[in-house]
Amino acid sequence: MNIRGLVLGAAVAALCVTSASATMRISEDRGGQIGRYLQAFAALRSSGENVVVDGNCLSACTLILGLVPRERVCATANARFGFHAAWMPDNDGRPVTSPLGTQALWNIYPVSVRRWISRHGGLSRKMIYLQGHDLSGIVASCDRAPRMQTRSAHRFAPRPVRYESASASSDRH
Repeated sequence: MNIRGLVLGAAVAALCVTSASATMRISEDRGGQIGRYLQAFAALRSSGENVVVDGNCLSACTLILGLVPRERVCATANARFGFHAAWMPDNDGRPVTSPLGTQALWNIYPVSVRRWISRHGGLSRKMIYLQGHDLSGIVASCDRAPRMQTRSAHRFAPRPVRYESASASSDRH
């Protein structure tokens, strides 16, 4: 087989693979501006990709639970979701809780997540963590979703965040 044929074959194979056959792996995501995550996860939802959470998914990253269909998200034993109230920097750069941003988060989370948050004190400046047994009742275990593990994986890495005073931000712990 010549090189041109090999390259052409590889190109055709790449075009035949749909994004639905890929799996995104999220680990050690500390969150960031809500708007960026809304855009990224809306695109992910439209792509048809599956998501494996394998580590920390904190702050705005938790929006994955309300923006991507439940059947396309699974969590490993290492998964941990961290929730808190949204905030914006004041004129001096200090964090100030954003009621509007916090309400937006609340409205996006599914009922099961809202119930868990309410049972654990609600959204406040203090981070609360959903993991282990509590998580298994809300997000499917990747051990029970083998189709997600056999597909190609890439990591979700949002671009560095620059805080803008006009938009709600999430706390970075």
